Parts: sequence; C-alpha cells; structure tokens
Amino acid sequence: MRNVAKILDVDEKSIAWEAGLAPGDIIVSINGKPLKDIFDYHYSMSGHRIRLKVKKSNGSLEKLRIQKEEYEDIGLRFKDDLIDGQKSCTNKCIFCFIDQLPPGMRETLYFKDDDARLSMLHGNYVTLTNTGMDELKRLARLHLSPINISVHTVNPELRVRMMNNKSAGDIMDKILFLANKKIRMNCQIVLVKGYNDEEELDRTISELEAFYPHINSLSVVPVGITKYRQHLCELIPYDKKSSIDVIEQVEKYQKTYKEKHGCNFIYAADEFFVMAGREIPDPKEYDGYPQLENGVGLIASFEEELLTALESDIYNIEDARRVTIVTGVAAYGFMKKITGIIEEKIENIEITVHKVKNNFFGETVTVAGLITGNDIINSMRGITAGDEILFPRVMLKADEEVFLDNITPEELSESLGVKVTPVYVSGFDLIDKLTGRELDV
Repeated sequence: MRNVAKILDVDEKSIAWEAGLAPGDIIVSINGKPLKDIFDYHYSMSGHRIRLKVKKSNGSLEKLRIQKEEYEDIGLRFKDDLIDGQKSCTNKCIFCFIDQLPPGMRETLYFKDDDARLSMLHGNYVTLTNTGMDELKRLARLHLSPINISVHTVNPELRVRMMNNKSAGDIMDKILFLANKKIRMNCQIVLVKGYNDEEELDRTISELEAFYPHINSLSVVPVGITKYRQHLCELIPYDKKSSIDVIEQVEKYQKTYKEKHGCNFIYAADEFFVMAGREIPDPKEYDGYPQLENGVGLIASFEEELLTALESDIYNIEDARRVTIVTGVAAYGFMKKITGIIEEKIENIEITVHKVKNNFFGETVTVAGLITGNDIINSMRGITAGDEILFPRVMLKADEEVFLDNITPEELSESLGVKVTPVYVSGFDLIDKLTGRELDV
C-alpha cells in the first residue's frame, strides 16, 4: 500500500497554519501531482502559486490555493520524508552484515534499506541496483546531490557475483548518467579478500577516478565478519599484514592523485590503520573529511577537535573526578593516547579507558558502534567505575536511545550502579562531558 503525505506538524502563524492545515491532514496532490517524497514536496512548493488537494483528518477533501514568495517555506513537516515508502535492498551480497545478525533481535534491525534518497537525508550508501532510469532522471531533475554509492567493483561480472543480483552489472552506466547530469557522488568499496582486492581493486580505483570531480571521493573499508555466518560463504577477515598491503596500495594512488587533482581522492578506512598498527594520517590528508560518516578520518577528526578544545579554553575542576570511558577494541589504543593528553592538560581528573570485547557479534567485530549493553555490563562486573561512565553515542541506535540488544542507558546505569552518559564522536563533547559541562548545541 502506498504511503501518504501525512502532516506531522504545522508551524504556528505559518502560511500552512493560516490556510487551515493541521496535523493528521494528508496532502493528496500539489498542482495536480501526487508526492513521492520530501524532495518532490520542496520542488512542487517552490513557485508563487500553489494548488493543494488535501484530505482532512475527518475524511473530507478540500482544495486550497496558496500564494507566497518563491521558495518560501509554508511551515509543514511530514510524518515520513519518504512518502512512497522506503525501498528495500534487492541484493544478496556475500558480505552483507545484516545476514550475519543473530536471530531474535528487533524486526527493524533486519530491514535492508537501499534507497538513493537516503543518501541526501542521512548519508546512507546505496547500490543503485533497484534504482531504474526513470528514478535516476527524477533525482537528476531535482538535482539531489551528493549520492553515496556502494560500488565495490567496476567489473560487471564480479559485481553480479558478489551481490548475487543479475541487475548489478550496470553500475558504470548509472555513474556515467549521473556524472553527465553533474550529480556529485561519493563511492565506497567494501573490500573482500579473494574477490575485489589486489588487481580488481586497482581496476576499480582507476576507472572511478576517471569521473573526478563528479565522483568526489572513494573509500575502501574492510568487510565486517561476525560469528553468525552460518550457511554463508566463507570469508577471510583482514589482519595486520593484509591491512598494511591495502594501505600501501591506496597510498600509491594517493601520491599520484594529490599531484593531479590537489587531493587524495581515495582513502582507507580507519579500521585498516588500527589493524595494521599504523599511525592515523594527519588531518590534512583527509581533504575536509568527505567520508567521515563512513569511518574514514573519524579518528583524525576526533583528535583534531579535542586538541582544539584543549587549546581554546581553560578547564578547572574543583572536586576531583574519576571517569571511565568504555570503547571497543579498535579504538582502545587511540583513546588511551588522547586521555593521557587530557590528564596532562586538566587537573583533578582521572580517566580509565575500559576495552569491551564484542561477545555478542564475535571478537572479529572490534568497532565501538557495535558494542551492546550486555557486553558492557558483563565486562564491567567487579570493576570500580568511578563517578561516571562515558560511552560513544554511536553504540545507541540513531533514532532511539537503546543499544542493539535493547538495553537502555538507564538499565545500564542501574545494573552498574553508576551514572552513564553518551558522548558524541566529537572532541568538544568529550571534553565537556569529562569536565561535567554540557555541550551547547
């Protein structure tokens, strides 16, 4: 059943409010056309004169005419920005993380989204396998940019095999279309040993770089492997040596592209550097962090913010504070390093960094964002946490204050007998939370 453009809220004294629109009303059409999503809405509402067909919450139909300034917002917010519903993934990728989830979790965690519009709304990466030419033309007409694309490989036969989707082989045709329409793209490669690495990676990097600057950046991230890969093909996790090999392969291209474009263009995910035991590159090597949400440059950005915060303000703590920071295995060494810097700069604070192994998904999963509440509880038993426990906000769902195993921060606090506080991946927020300040946002 098609979703509808149901109004969630109306700004008081706005044009929509004065026209009599109210929460629960449904926009049936604008200028005679139904809406697919919030982008359609903004495009349709850009003119001076607007014709609305509205189904009121009591079931009656009304036709409204609105006059306004060009691009003026009339004050509406909708229940769902994707009015026609979120597109699900049609692939069966050999490396899909959702296929490696344990049974018995909330149903929403098993939903595989693959909707190009979520790139603009939330920064999601999409494969475009379920995005037809008509939809690409619409996205181009609306000039929705950037689109974040999971390419993985430019080899058509290999992409079909890796994604188990016969429609997956036309990715370069779609990228060419978007480039010709001057749509900006960020691309990623989930690297799987024995599949799209080594020579195949060389091919993918080279062919995608040819689309610069329309393809603004390219990232290489390691495949994630949990202990729940029953009945799935065997995959080999990255280790220290293989991570070094990937970094060196990427750095070879970075040197060339830096001279050619003035930027590195391609970036290895932070996880490769952690597994390799290599220093994270200097912040300037990330060219403004075009793929920060993809775990590329996150550590460098975090440290840069933290040092700026320490240099730009004076922090005085009258009463001694002892704080425990919990994190995953991957970030443990980095957190130990920066907390040492903090303790040198700020008096009366003692920080313990506690490493939490991932028993829920398996110890091959080392990122902090996949740590569960119960893993924190079990690893902290018998440990004195001090005045407060800080944990990365990325451990919680983006739209709900709950860990992946349904434990809430309140339940975590009650179980451990100490205050627990989430911290955004921000050096400024960490300093404020460590010193007892609140971040002003």
